[in-house]
Amino acid sequence: MLKHSRQRESIKAFLATRYDHPTAETVYENVRQEYPNISLGTVYRNLTLLCNIGEIQKLSSMDGPDRFDHRTEPHYHFFCEKCGGVTDLIMESMDHINLLAAHDFPGKIAGHVAYFYGTCPECRKKESEIE
Repeated sequence: MLKHSRQRESIKAFLATRYDHPTAETVYENVRQEYPNISLGTVYRNLTLLCNIGEIQKLSSMDGPDRFDHRTEPHYHFFCEKCGGVTDLIMESMDHINLLAAHDFPGKIAGHVAYFYGTCPECRKKESEIE
């Protein structure tokens, strides 16, 4: 049984209000308003714990900081290469790729993670205004 923590609950509550998939530093800056003595290390430890117990998701990109998502059900994400923003994609599940991957693989496929990259609508609009 996990010991109750007001700071951990504050982290979860903050994430539940956000759809931009904040970084640990953003979480820290906001939770610190309620708990001024909280350390960045405590925020990282709690984010890791919440990920490990399945209460939040960690989104890792290759060229930026990890982001955190309060939605744990399977869904897909879009990473903007221009501004670094992350957003949920509304689309049908691609679970059929698990079957495709398993076809010639002797192990067991348990799931998949797919990130989409490109330019977000806001950055595309800025680009077209410049041209």
